Amino acid sequence: MAVKTRQDYLNSLKAMRPNIHKFGKVIEDVTTDPATKRTVESHARAFDASNDPQYAEDFTMVSSFTGEKIHRWNGMMSTLEEIMANSKLKRWMYRFNGSCNGGVCVGWNAQNVMWNVAAMIDKDCGTHYQERLKNWILAAQAKGLVVAGALTDAKGDRSMRPSQQANPDANLRIKEVKADGIVISGVKAMICGVAASNEIFLLPGSGYREEDQDYALTCVVPKDIQGLTIVETRRPSDSRELEKGWDIPETGITQAYLIFQDCFVPNERVFMCKEFKYTGKIIEYFTANYRACIGACVAGQGDVMIGAGALMARVNGLAASTFAGKMVEMAVNNETTYAMGIGAMALGKKGPGGMWVADSLQAHANKVHVATLPYETKRLCQDIGGGIVETGCFPSYEDFKNPDYGPLVEKAVKACEKYSGESRARAARLSEWLTLGGGVPGCMHGGGSPDGAKLVVRALTPVDQFAEYARKIAGITEEIPEPEKKKK
Repeated sequence: MAVKTRQDYLNSLKAMRPNIHKFGKVIEDVTTDPATKRTVESHARAFDASNDPQYAEDFTMVSSFTGEKIHRWNGMMSTLEEIMANSKLKRWMYRFNGSCNGGVCVGWNAQNVMWNVAAMIDKDCGTHYQERLKNWILAAQAKGLVVAGALTDAKGDRSMRPSQQANPDANLRIKEVKADGIVISGVKAMICGVAASNEIFLLPGSGYREEDQDYALTCVVPKDIQGLTIVETRRPSDSRELEKGWDIPETGITQAYLIFQDCFVPNERVFMCKEFKYTGKIIEYFTANYRACIGACVAGQGDVMIGAGALMARVNGLAASTFAGKMVEMAVNNETTYAMGIGAMALGKKGPGGMWVADSLQAHANKVHVATLPYETKRLCQDIGGGIVETGCFPSYEDFKNPDYGPLVEKAVKACEKYSGESRARAARLSEWLTLGGGVPGCMHGGGSPDGAKLVVRALTPVDQFAEYARKIAGITEEIPEPEKKKK
């Protein structure tokens, strides 16, 4: 059976070699350690939804390769409907968890992007990358794998290309090519959902030139591959993750540095090896799809922020309708990013291998909105919640439960006679987490920077053509080209 259960998933993580570190120690079991159990719980809820008739349509699909029912995040996106399902799943996941779920997101996009690019390389170079990729996808579908995706490198000096760095491992590279595989070294940084994943899909972090060909690699590795050290990063709210009770939700996201030291990857898991000319296409296709779909991520979290605002109003003794105007603004922000992403998909087309690629101009324009509108939604959520949310200034869970003075704390925090002080505290902590803490999903730089998106928008906006439309409407008969640049 390709559709796995929550327990199947948890067992698969428990069976892996411990190689994740945080706070100076190795994490023996990611499913129970306080530093990682919340991101595992977030991803486990995708398996719950896959087996729930209410959500199964969005979380499962029929494999185009086998005709068997599989988890949607292991499937292909060859039609508009299939890539739209990507956005639907992401919005649901944020509604369930309030935060990012990289293991049922980035690897899914990566396998579809590489299906297109592998077709191009195979045609031009006589390689067999697509056949290898298909075999790996079939295995991922059968096992119901959760697959993180890693593009971002540590990078080093931003003024230099990878091959110019004093530290050659500042970017992930091919250190050696063998008859049966490749040896890789280097660092991928700030990668979401690694602790909750079974495998990691590695893609180049940029488009490369010939001198950077050693950095042109694509492959998939098990999370516990020999030679890989994973260091979970510390987020601003991580000091609370070791506390008890409801000071932090049961769900969450973690990010990691992936430090590869002479890791051997067999050929069957390698889908690009030094074909640098195609790295630009990987970035083009990946960012188009990812920046279209991320509009659903922030929309889903925005839905939860509307709900959190409503809860705060009610536990404060007010009707949620008191803040209807603010909630409408929040809803408009949510639907703007969601709809722009869907629009980018609708304007897209099939790539060279038959998988769907969203329209780049619309997708990158959406990324600019993703980097702005959610912050306004967060501000409104704080505004509705009041000072207890924005300042986070109230006692902790352990103070509430203290046998000596806990009842006094409960009485002090309680506002409305209908609801307990604990309910008000839980609602406030959620709003705080969503707007200030670990629930912030990387709106600004997740999936790339807004400045980078603006560069794409600038490149794809035909200003001269638009000027011609305007010239003709105005009845101007003389040509009015862009002035030549003055020589210095």
